[in-house]
Amino acid sequence: MAFNWQTFKTRTITAILFAVVMLTGLLWNQWSFIILFTIIHFGCWVEYQKIIALIDPDYSNINAFHKYAVMIAGWGFLLFMTRDIYISGSLDLHETGWWILLILLIALPVTEIVLSKQFHLKNIGYSFLGLLYISMSWGLMIDLRAKGIMFEGTGFSLDFGWIIPVTLIAAIWINDTMAYIVGSLIGKTPLSAISPKKTWEGTLGGAVLAIIIVTMAGHFIMNMDYLQVGIIAAIAAIAGTYGDLLESKLKRMAGIKDSGSIMPGHGGFLDRFDSLLLATPFVWFFTQFFM
Repeated sequence: MAFNWQTFKTRTITAILFAVVMLTGLLWNQWSFIILFTIIHFGCWVEYQKIIALIDPDYSNINAFHKYAVMIAGWGFLLFMTRDIYISGSLDLHETGWWILLILLIALPVTEIVLSKQFHLKNIGYSFLGLLYISMSWGLMIDLRAKGIMFEGTGFSLDFGWIIPVTLIAAIWINDTMAYIVGSLIGKTPLSAISPKKTWEGTLGGAVLAIIIVTMAGHFIMNMDYLQVGIIAAIAAIAGTYGDLLESKLKRMAGIKDSGSIMPGHGGFLDRFDSLLLATPFVWFFTQFFM
């Protein structure tokens, strides 16, 4: 795969601007974090529904309540995963999310039967898969952020909640960038027919470089354990690659090149976060049971 300087330049400029927005949301505080992932959550859902409707036109006929309520139900899961640290006055996001999730998950199948001209159980199945694919991942990301905050009295004494999410996201970004560079320079062997531009050389090179860079940075900058941060980087590289291939398969089935056009050179929300969507549950599992 020949190196394309113009493509790399466009991707780099967009990535820098995108990184500024992301880092502001990730690092400012826990409220900016949930606002950021609320936007990402709904952006991913809009594109997911568009892709599924192209794959199966019956899904384009779901009623308006189904279309938007499933997104809000997924958002309710994000709020539910805030634990007990997102409280402002009488507003408790954890409790609010529980009620949103409960009410809409009960109402969705009922309204699908009552409001739809023709009931299709598979449409509920597509939406349920969306909840697993999108909302579960971002809910677990919120949990990774929430459990790193040490609560004491009426304020936060220590906030380390950003460390794991930032480490994971950095590993994804570095892996993607290095895989693109290595693949462009020496890539010859196609990785998969699903994504012909990806090569084994780029994939392996990107993974190795991502693990080395993230492990060193995590240890020397944030004093993280070598093994733990290395495993997180490895999970990000491996699961992230499969996440990319999964989204590529969905796009191929839908007959489209990009899931959206919000980011020049990077496509839409799903194009940008496909790797993170699949890597997040695996990193959450590792941190939940082995850290």
